[in-house]
Amino acid sequence: MSGAVSASGRPPVGLLVGSQHLPEQVREIAVEAEGVGFGEFWVSEDYFFHGGIADAAMALSATQSMPVGIGVLSAQVRHPAVLAMELATLARSFPGRLRPGIGLGVPRWMDQMGLRPNSQLGLLRETVTVVRRLLAGEEVTAKGPNFAFDKVKLKYPVPTPLPLDMGVSGPKMLRLSGEVADGTIGSVLAGVQYIRWAREQIATGGAMGQRLEHRFTAFALYSMDHDARKAKDAMRDVLAFYLSIGAKGSQAEVYGIVEQATEIARGGQERMAHEMPDQWVEDLAIAGEPDECADKIDRLLNAGADSVILFPSGGNVIDMCRQTAREVLPRIRAAGQS
Repeated sequence: MSGAVSASGRPPVGLLVGSQHLPEQVREIAVEAEGVGFGEFWVSEDYFFHGGIADAAMALSATQSMPVGIGVLSAQVRHPAVLAMELATLARSFPGRLRPGIGLGVPRWMDQMGLRPNSQLGLLRETVTVVRRLLAGEEVTAKGPNFAFDKVKLKYPVPTPLPLDMGVSGPKMLRLSGEVADGTIGSVLAGVQYIRWAREQIATGGAMGQRLEHRFTAFALYSMDHDARKAKDAMRDVLAFYLSIGAKGSQAEVYGIVEQATEIARGGQERMAHEMPDQWVEDLAIAGEPDECADKIDRLLNAGADSVILFPSGGNVIDMCRQTAREVLPRIRAAGQS
């Protein structure tokens, strides 16, 4: 059985490397992911571990043709002029391979740096709009609610448009992403119901901004083993972490578990790991034996994701790359993803 491929000829499945790995491991993991056949490679920017721009530069320089995404860069941390300059440097050096995502950042981390915007929607609109203008070579003079620009113009803009994604989750943010961004990054816990719902919000915004094409990238917690129960048990702690901090979020609301998740979350992550229903693991993560994992990836693709980015829950990521490439990627049947 041959696996599904995207319009680029690569499988619509990628790998996310987060702060659980040392910075010096990024190059090795990126090379392995490309070598075994993953379609994309993504890095995170988790404060205060290692930087997304630096990680992307290492991954891009170590690989040959695989797209590299950043999920996500906080609009509050870098001035849009600086962010545009950094993105232009990477995009010019590795044409057609960079996929940057822009979001708000985890509130606790922003609080540690004393960063709170007057309007989150306004901040993201301003950042994405100005970054796109600067990347295109425009000179910007403006004073907005968050940033000021006095004849700012990049010396080395990007010769072809660089797609800008937004990493957001709520209805207003998703509509904004549809209106001004080229794609949306759905964070972990984005199950089938959420992806369908998010696509509806994005389409509403896209109609307002007259933007017809929009890519949805779904991050997914991942645990695979020939012993399905072992894979799912290994997922409970990490899923509990995200459910504990996101019990009232849009993913939980669309899935219909806000009340129950909020109650369990009052007891902390340990209680969540112990008491969450098994069905939550089934629906909100990709965990199980190879056929089951492939089927769950297919479901996300068929629900409206253009790519599914696997976020390993633990273990040796190199071994996981190789085993997934051998036993999961060839089983993916969803077709027509772009």
